[in-house]
Amino acid sequence: MSIPEQKFLWPVNGRVISPFGQTVGGGRNDGINISAKVGTPVHAADAGTVTYVGNELRGYGNLVLIQHDNGYVTAYAHAERIDVQRGDRVARGQVIGSAGETGDVTEPQLHFELRLGTRPVDPTPYLVASK
Repeated sequence: MSIPEQKFLWPVNGRVISPFGQTVGGGRNDGINISAKVGTPVHAADAGTVTYVGNELRGYGNLVLIQHDNGYVTAYAHAERIDVQRGDRVARGQVIGSAGETGDVTEPQLHFELRLGTRPVDPTPYLVASK
């Protein structure tokens, strides 16, 4: 497997509690779930434009979507607080909200997705620690 050239920052510090792909119950996780205390700052994985802020998508709770200039979209779900609005331009590493326990989760966390267009991609090999 080749290492992707594009790199994104980890959006939150924490342990992955649910990896990308097939789940134990036969479902599918289109991202990764990262354990984080309620209120932990969530950072934009890369610079981009906020295209969605809301809680209308079932199960995701408070959700932010960011469109990046390279065709990727990142999603940040289960937020306790959201600090950005639709149309905002965000910088790589900028705090966009805080982790929470909204939507269909039973413990505080961040659900993070990486999509190329509309296709979900395992974000793990693309993530690097922030400096």
